[in-house]
Amino acid sequence: MRLPSPALFASVLFGLAIAGFFGVVLTQWRATNRLAATPPPERKISPPPAIAYTPTEIGAPVGTTGRPWVTNLRLVDLDQDGLLDVIYCEGQANTVRWIRQSPRGQFTEKIIGENTPGPASVWASDVNGSGRLDVLVGCMGQIMPNNDRIGSVIVLENLDNQNFRRHVLVEGIARVSDVRGANLAGHTDGRLDLAVGQFGYDQGETRWMENKGDWQFESHVVNSQSGCVHTPVADYDGDGRMDFAALISQEWEEVHLFLNRGEGRFEESIVWGSTNEDYGSSGLEAIDLNQDGKPDLLYTNGDGFDYSVRGPRPWHGLQWLENLGGGRFAFHRVGDMPGAYGPAAADLNGDRHLDLVTVSGFNDWADPDAISLVVWLNDGRMNFTPVVIAKTPNQLITSAAGDLDGNGVPVIVTGGFHAFPPYENMSNITLWRKR
Repeated sequence: MRLPSPALFASVLFGLAIAGFFGVVLTQWRATNRLAATPPPERKISPPPAIAYTPTEIGAPVGTTGRPWVTNLRLVDLDQDGLLDVIYCEGQANTVRWIRQSPRGQFTEKIIGENTPGPASVWASDVNGSGRLDVLVGCMGQIMPNNDRIGSVIVLENLDNQNFRRHVLVEGIARVSDVRGANLAGHTDGRLDLAVGQFGYDQGETRWMENKGDWQFESHVVNSQSGCVHTPVADYDGDGRMDFAALISQEWEEVHLFLNRGEGRFEESIVWGSTNEDYGSSGLEAIDLNQDGKPDLLYTNGDGFDYSVRGPRPWHGLQWLENLGGGRFAFHRVGDMPGAYGPAAADLNGDRHLDLVTVSGFNDWADPDAISLVVWLNDGRMNFTPVVIAKTPNQLITSAAGDLDGNGVPVIVTGGFHAFPPYENMSNITLWRKR
């Protein structure tokens, strides 16, 4: 048999290679165009979790004191009868009020603090170890901005779970925005000291007041910056001593931590701060959000008191400062919310994970879609889905959540602050029940 010449053999091989190459290219082109012609699978967007609430007004009706100025509220069993009550500050009437629940589901309001100048915060603690809960009040002297030293700290001593005696512990200081009770000095007889935030205006302070007994207190100033909003107390570093944090607003926009080193010494650090001098810090509360045994911090920014045109800003919202231990915290943005105030936490949907609550004090209230109450549902992996609960009433700056009904299902309580127009869709104290 005659073999082909080398030249012919090479020509055949080259032709086969070219055919193979174009075959591969053709196959890839067909595959690419076939994929391009096939529409992608439809993406299914899950609807927001279903949760809804029905509002009920409790306590004094709107109009009793003019337009309501509820500056702060707390849920506490003040008379220790096993039923949660509501205590709150009315900033326009200059009063502290107790909405007592007795019997279950029936609420009766009484004034327990008259002539309380500019009450901005309320807290309940057994200050002198009597076994009864006293009411601590931080007084600004005047709620609206003022740099005069007109602040005071007042304690309403609980005499018999019905009557209260007024003690002015300190006055003539920068406007007081918050007071919390805690054993900061290591007392062994039940006495509690006070962590005090003083917003002031251009000048303010943060101090702790050492309980010397017989309603005598010694003040220790630990920070001289203006704009302190809240001073939540907890054992943040797990050493068995009570510490406190401070939210410093104005141009500072920082969260400070004061770790208790014993013998009246506190070590200050800044655990987070914004570079935005208009961040609008508005609320700080201690809660173990991820339930790891270390108290975290819930932090809202949505303040609008100083705006010439009051309303929301795009950076307003809710954040979680996760306690990593040793005085270290990690910042997590939970989500945006115009005019965010009043952070609170509770297991709202019964899945054993703590959910969050925020209200809006400053929004575009001319817009019928402006939101006033939002819950943030926790999926158990610290992802939060916002669910709008209400658009009215509006102008809410304080909220709390707890089991007022005794059925294991938390309710939400909000307070309306109507110092600015529009003067509509107003509320005083509203109880929101899950439906």
